[in-house]
Amino acid sequence: MSETAMQKKPCVFIQTNGKQLVGALVSAHSLKRNSKRPDAFDVQIMHQEDHAFFRAKEGKTYLRDGMKRVWHNGDLQSFTPLRFLPPELMGYEGRAVIMDPDIFAVGDIWELLSRDMQGKALMCRSRPYHNGVADYLASSVMLLDCAKLSHWRAEAQFNELFDFKRDYSMWVQLKYEKRDTIGLFEAAWNDFDRLNANTRLLHNTRRRTQPWKTGLPVDYMLADKFKLFPPFALINRARRQMFGDYGLLGRYRRHPDRNQERFFFGLLRECVDQGLVTHDMLRDEMQRNHVRHDVFEVLDRTPPLVAQAAQGAA
Repeated sequence: MSETAMQKKPCVFIQTNGKQLVGALVSAHSLKRNSKRPDAFDVQIMHQEDHAFFRAKEGKTYLRDGMKRVWHNGDLQSFTPLRFLPPELMGYEGRAVIMDPDIFAVGDIWELLSRDMQGKALMCRSRPYHNGVADYLASSVMLLDCAKLSHWRAEAQFNELFDFKRDYSMWVQLKYEKRDTIGLFEAAWNDFDRLNANTRLLHNTRRRTQPWKTGLPVDYMLADKFKLFPPFALINRARRQMFGDYGLLGRYRRHPDRNQERFFFGLLRECVDQGLVTHDMLRDEMQRNHVRHDVFEVLDRTPPLVAQAAQGAA
């Protein structure tokens, strides 16, 4: 890492809203727990509710996939535009990682923060043909050289969505960035619902099977996916109009990989033991339908994780 990048202490930013706060707290714990250099970097949770520019757009129309949609701050993933805020928070200096609140460190995040970026402004992983996009880039985990991202202005660019000057999907897929400024890191640093010996960051990206939400009513909006399957998009629009954003969507299901469920609840158990998450908080989150209602029973039957993350995930 260059001397310029080391002038400011690297930071991992976790974006969240109230619905995913428990996930964000567990994520922050996992980052420090599983690093050999926990004092070499900071961790900061960014709360969507802390930013007035979101509230100003509640119920207003924005551009997504070339179509007009209504913005709801109460949606499960309303925090996503915060992915573009860390360079500004870092004063456009140094290194940062930005990640979603449903991502948990299995390996050492310092290995990512300190890696050679080969002159790139950012690094992420590719996800070919996700949502029908051949060259899809996943911005849910990004390594950032903040000095090279001085053009990122999260609030102003968020507002452009509502002026129909910027498309949400193109923004989060990094289509407004020069491709030669983007490097790719290994899939293990953003492993989508896969936990094995190579996994460094586990991403419970399938929202319907996130382990801490099993049994709760689904509370996220489905994408129309008109390009992939037009009839589904039309049916989905009709469903929203007749039954509301979450009507007829059913409930969250149990994660098919019991190891991933045990890993999350092993981390949550440590958070409770250390007072990072309290019993009162969990009770409140259950009442809000943000956390599954049998969370205490699951914690009681979850064995402690061993010291090494790779062993604990085995």
